Amino acid sequence: MSSPASATRILQNVGAGDASAARELLPLIYEELRSLAAGHMQRERPNHTLQPTALAHEAYLRLVDQSQVGWQGRAHFFAVASEMIRRILVDHARKRNADKRGGGAARVELEVEPEVAGDHAQAIDILALEEALEELGRLNDRHRRIVELRYFVGLTVVETAHVLGVSKATVKADWRMARAWLRSRLATED
Repeated sequence: MSSPASATRILQNVGAGDASAARELLPLIYEELRSLAAGHMQRERPNHTLQPTALAHEAYLRLVDQSQVGWQGRAHFFAVASEMIRRILVDHARKRNADKRGGGAARVELEVEPEVAGDHAQAIDILALEEALEELGRLNDRHRRIVELRYFVGLTVVETAHVLGVSKATVKADWRMARAWLRSRLATED
């Protein structure tokens, strides 16, 4: 992306509904958005029907379709982009499962890092992860957001604190609590 100030200006214009700003934004964020989508796809099952490029395009179209979004800058944009990508993947998994009549839900594998899953990485059901994140959000929405920003977006503690408007100490403490809760919750799913 270009300078943070110009990127923030462009994002604010996109949020205000400026179509020309949306065209100006795409070349600045495309490679990073595609890379984010590819990162999400690496956690998916190997024979997934979605491709990173298509996923990035779908996420971009949904993001620029958002009206009146008060983009706070690059980190905020990519945090929302990562959540959008995850939602697209979850919707895809739900549709795939709904299409299977009488056969039960298919397991969609997602590699979970040791820091979220526990002592060893494991494959879990993306829908089980989504349900766990939804439950975590009902218990403590900030914990859910921190998991999304740290794990799915890959933001640092400092960037996460900035996006959420909290201290680094709060992010660190909430991150520890959320990881422990998810480990426990996902372990009961097995």
